[in-house]
Amino acid sequence: MSKSYNIDVLDPLRFMARMEERQKRIEEAPAKEISSEYAVNKLAYALHPQKQFVRIQKVMERDADCKSFVLVPDAEKGTETLAYFSAGQYLTVFLDIEGMKLTRAYSISSSPKEALEGRYMLTVKYVQDGLASRYILDNWKEGDSVEVSAPEGFFEYNSLRDAETVVGVAGGSGITPFLSMAQAICDGDEEFNLILLYGSREAEHILFKEEFDSIMAKTDKVKVIHVLSHEEREGYEHGFVTADLIRKYAPETPYSVFLCGPQQMYTFVDKELEKLSLEKKYIRHELFGEMHNPKAQEDYPGGAPDTIRITVTVRDETRTVTGPANDSVLQILEKNGIRVPSRCRSGECGWCHSRLISGKVYIPKEIDGRRMADLKYGYIHPCAAFGLSDLEIEVPAAK
Repeated sequence: MSKSYNIDVLDPLRFMARMEERQKRIEEAPAKEISSEYAVNKLAYALHPQKQFVRIQKVMERDADCKSFVLVPDAEKGTETLAYFSAGQYLTVFLDIEGMKLTRAYSISSSPKEALEGRYMLTVKYVQDGLASRYILDNWKEGDSVEVSAPEGFFEYNSLRDAETVVGVAGGSGITPFLSMAQAICDGDEEFNLILLYGSREAEHILFKEEFDSIMAKTDKVKVIHVLSHEEREGYEHGFVTADLIRKYAPETPYSVFLCGPQQMYTFVDKELEKLSLEKKYIRHELFGEMHNPKAQEDYPGGAPDTIRITVTVRDETRTVTGPANDSVLQILEKNGIRVPSRCRSGECGWCHSRLISGKVYIPKEIDGRRMADLKYGYIHPCAAFGLSDLEIEVPAAK
């Protein structure tokens, strides 16, 4: 069936007349400078800047080998305000340690409200053999300028996915995102109940106890239970966070479980969670950073040499470097002075995804965050990949 057209509308003379009318209106309009700064672009940049320059305003000793750093905008370097964030997100810190360009992700331990007042707080605890954490604890001081990313990460509460009550399981410095969540609940910026099981060795080494006590005095939506592994004391649980302990404090209604802590805690608690038969969507893990001993994993295939050689191409430059097989591909590259774009360092965010041209790698299942396209076209996340042979890879240039 043929279409019918309105001949009057398609009349070229009428069209030309409208063009003349349009040109007349343009000429009569007042001249104004065209601006490329659209409000939506300004908002997007404010919330998601590529980098932020901050200054260390205050350093607080928390425990042996643990400090908190209060960061404020460094206006002299162009950062006037801090990007807002959701409780549970992290900042990536950009470091230059004797020529090695490194990145490390640290959860923000302050409340989102404080970002609007121009403050972040990062809490850094020394990790055994941790190059970055040792450098930060030994060198960062008040007045220093630091380069960080915009807030990132997905370890945040979402009412469409998560239950009204969250049972948090934290170990060591894994308490930091929960402190931010608890403060956001207290400030009225988050609307959920938080029951926190926090594992520490001994009572004297509990981080942020006074802060949590103060929050619990202000709201009944936050409850903290301290679990001591190396000490028995009245008013504290003893041992480790088990399925039975979670059942003891969790509500009868559906609840979510959020975990943040060292890799060993994840391995233990994940097996305990299997006994609770929770829906998968109700179990959330924060990134635990790089794996330090891949050979300890049950599915590690073995057979890797002690040292591997990596031929890496960045843009038009190709280099060959070597490093221990226990180090991730990313660590080997960084220790040889090759800067790779990275953020989470846990296999999730995809910033460091690189093309594996040849060779074999081991990627632990629990930190393999590659997308289907990565698997199809041979891409790896160097932060979560360990060489099983000599490798040839192509990595994106760091900005």
